[in-house]
Amino acid sequence: MLKKLIGSPVGKKLVTGVTGLGLVAFVLLHMVGNLALLSGDQPYNEYAHFLTGLGPLFYAVELGLVAFFLFHIVTGIKIWIGKRNARPVGYDRYQTAGGPSRQTLASRSMIITGLILMVFLVFHVISFKFGPGGPGNADAAYVVAYDGAEPIRDLAKLVREKFSTPLYTFGYTAIMLLLILHLRHGVWSAMQSLGATKPSLTPAIYSVGGLLGAGIGIGFIFVPLAIYFNLI
Repeated sequence: MLKKLIGSPVGKKLVTGVTGLGLVAFVLLHMVGNLALLSGDQPYNEYAHFLTGLGPLFYAVELGLVAFFLFHIVTGIKIWIGKRNARPVGYDRYQTAGGPSRQTLASRSMIITGLILMVFLVFHVISFKFGPGGPGNADAAYVVAYDGAEPIRDLAKLVREKFSTPLYTFGYTAIMLLLILHLRHGVWSAMQSLGATKPSLTPAIYSVGGLLGAGIGIGFIFVPLAIYFNLI
């Protein structure tokens, strides 16, 4: 019964809605954590060390996030394929539509921005989580001790090195702009899939989604640009 429900059009929308909002919460918290670097390298490194120090709980959360990402991506692709099959011949020209349809650049590019973000995420995890000083990649140059305490990973050093290069900094910025575009429509779509929108509330929820997406994206972009231009 559950498998049949998840495989139905309504079930697929519920899956993308629940996983989508869960991932929005994750990127919001991740963005806030990144801003710890504005307080200095030590607070940022201690924050990162605290998270990894949670042990089994931290790994359980990571596995949960992986599951959310996979369900969200696979279900989103299935929905997109279903729509393509239902209308194999596309329109010659798109126009932005208002009202309940919310046909905009953000909505029409969801599958594209989603796939680009997925590829970026894999690259990002490899670069930082498994980069120098990370699991299976011990490097004494990326270890630091504060006030005689136990040595911890100097993740701030790696972050500063990455965002001191124009390719990584501006490439990252471009990806975060795509994240803003994805969230612009994604938040409203998730709320709609969960049946939490009414016609009278649609404009407000859509605006909130846009503001939330912009806020998260700008928060992610600010630190790399501040590092690159020697502001922090």
